[in-house]
Amino acid sequence: MSAATITAPTQPLPGEGRIGLRGNLRHIGALVRRNALQIKQDPESMFDAVLMPIVFTLLFVYVFGGAVGGSLGGDRDVYVNYVIPGLMAMGGLNIAMSVGTGVNDDFNKGVMDRFRTMPIARSSVLIAKLIVEAGRMLVSTLILLTVAFLIGFDLKTGPLELLGAIALALAFGASLTWVFMLLGLSLRTPQAVQGVGFLAIMPLQFGSSIFAPPGTMPGWLESFTKYNPLSQLADAARALLNGQGAVGHPVMITLIWAVGITAVTAPLAVSKFRKKT
Repeated sequence: MSAATITAPTQPLPGEGRIGLRGNLRHIGALVRRNALQIKQDPESMFDAVLMPIVFTLLFVYVFGGAVGGSLGGDRDVYVNYVIPGLMAMGGLNIAMSVGTGVNDDFNKGVMDRFRTMPIARSSVLIAKLIVEAGRMLVSTLILLTVAFLIGFDLKTGPLELLGAIALALAFGASLTWVFMLLGLSLRTPQAVQGVGFLAIMPLQFGSSIFAPPGTMPGWLESFTKYNPLSQLADAARALLNGQGAVGHPVMITLIWAVGITAVTAPLAVSKFRKKT
C-alpha cells in the first residue's frame, strides 16, 4: 500500500463547508458519545480528575496550612477558605494539559487521521474533545469541593455564588484546553507536550495568588501575580465563595482572558488539525 493511500487528506473534503448547524451538532454529539464511551472503557483515564483534587487539597492544607494561615492572621482553618478557591482555578489548568498529550497520542496512533477521512467539520472533533474535558473538569471541581467541605471549608455566600465560581473556573479551563490542544497538534511527541506544558504552568501556578497572598512575595513577583490570569480567577472565586473583596473586576478580567485565549487559539488549533500530517 502506497503512502498516498494511507495519508489522510489535509484539505477539507468536498461538501464539508456546506455542513449545516444541525449536521455539525449531530457530529459533535456522536463524537462526544465516542469519547465518553472511551473513558468508560478506560476508567484509569479519570484518575487525574478524581485523585488530583484530593491530593492537592490535603497536601497544601496540611503541609502549608499552618504556616500560610498564620500569615493570613489565623490558622489552618483560615487557610482552607483561602486555598480552596485557588485550587478551583488550578484544576482546569492541570486537566487541560492532559488534553494536549491525549490529542498528540491520538494522532500518533492514527485515530485523528481516521476522523479526517470522514465527511465532518474538522472543528467538531476538537469541540467534542473540549466538551468531554469540560465534563472531567466539572467532576474534578465537585470532588475538590466535597473534600473541602469535609475538612472545614465554610461557604460564606450562597449556592448561586458557588455555581458562579464553578462556571467561571470551567469557562477559563475550557479556554486553556484550546491552548493545550494546539500544543498537542504542534509538537511531535506526548513527552514534548508534557514538558512544554509543565514549563508553562509551573510559573503560572506558583507565581499567583492561588497558594499564598501576593503581599508575602518579593516585589517583582508580586507585580507578576497582578497580571497572572490565574490570580484573577482565584481572586474572583474567593470573592464569590467568601464574600470578601470586589467581585466584578476579577470576574470581568477572567472572562476577558477566557474569551481572548479562545479567540486566538481555537482557530489556530482547527487550522493545525486540518493541515497536520
